[in-house]
Amino acid sequence: MDLARRLKPNQLRLLLKIAETGQLQAAAHLTAISQPAASRTLAEVETALGGALFERHPKGMEPTPLGAIFLRHAKVILEELDLLQAEAQRFATGDMGRVRIGTVTGPAVGSLMPAVREIKADAPDIEFTIEVAPSTELMRGLVEGRYDFVISRLAPGYDAREFRLHPARGEVVSLLVRPEHPLAGQRALQLQALLAHEWVVQDIGSPIRQAVEEAFHAQGLSVPRKVTNSSSLLIALAFLQGTDTIAPLTHEVANMLLQDPLSTQVEVLDLATPITVSPCFIIQNRGRQLSSAAERVLARVFAHL
Repeated sequence: MDLARRLKPNQLRLLLKIAETGQLQAAAHLTAISQPAASRTLAEVETALGGALFERHPKGMEPTPLGAIFLRHAKVILEELDLLQAEAQRFATGDMGRVRIGTVTGPAVGSLMPAVREIKADAPDIEFTIEVAPSTELMRGLVEGRYDFVISRLAPGYDAREFRLHPARGEVVSLLVRPEHPLAGQRALQLQALLAHEWVVQDIGSPIRQAVEEAFHAQGLSVPRKVTNSSSLLIALAFLQGTDTIAPLTHEVANMLLQDPLSTQVEVLDLATPITVSPCFIIQNRGRQLSSAAERVLARVFAHL
C-alpha cells in the first residue's frame, strides 16, 4: 500500500521507457526529466520493492525477473489511466453517459425519438432510459431524481417556480377507426354523429380524455356513453382490429400507425372541428445540473419541437 501511494504515472512511464530503450539517459530524455532524477526514481522504486528491477550490461539495461513483473503491472496501470482520461473527456463532452427521460406519449413519438435516433448515430455510447407515463407519475419521478428531464404537463400540486419549463408543441387528437367503420371516409364530421358508437378512451382525468369531453361539452353535447376505459395502446389497437370502436390518440401516434405497413390498418376520422390537447412542457428541476450527455440530448429535442 505504501508503494501504491508513492508511485506516480510519470515514474511508471520512466521505467517502461528504460525497458524499451535499454538506456537510463534515453528514457529520462523521453519522459522529460533529468538523468539524476531518473536515477533517484529507479533507486526509490527498487528500494520499495526490495530488489533490482534492471541488470546493467555493456549493451544496456535489461529487466530482472522482479522488473518483468513490475513492468507488466505498470503497463496495465498506465493503459487503465489512459482509458480513464479518454472516457472522462468523452463524458465531459457528452459523447458518453446515461440519460434518463420521462415523457407522455405524443412527444415521445413526435419529438423525443427522432432526437434519440440522431444522438445514437453520433454518440452510440450514450445509454438511454426512456419511460412513458402520465404527467402525474412523470412529475413525481422528476422530483425524486429518477429523470434528467421530462416532457409532460405540469401536474396539479407542483409549484412552477421550482422547475425550468420550456414550451413544447401542442397536440392534436386524432380519432382512429378501422377502414370498415361506417364513418370512415366521410368529410367534416360533426361530433353528434360519433355519439352512437363504441369508444375506447384513456382513463378519466387524462389530457386526451379531457380534451375529447370538453370538445363535446363545447357543442352542447353529452359525452360518449359507450366507453371502455384504457390508456393502453395495445388495447386500443385490439378494439380497432375487429370492432367499430373509435379510439382517440395523439396525432403523432396516429401518424406513426398510418405509416407502418405492419401495424393494424386504421383510418383517421375527418372532423369539422379539430380536438386539441393542452400543450406539454420540457421540464427540469431548477436546482439540478444536467450532465453533458443530457444537455446534448435536450438540445436535440429542442431542435425537433
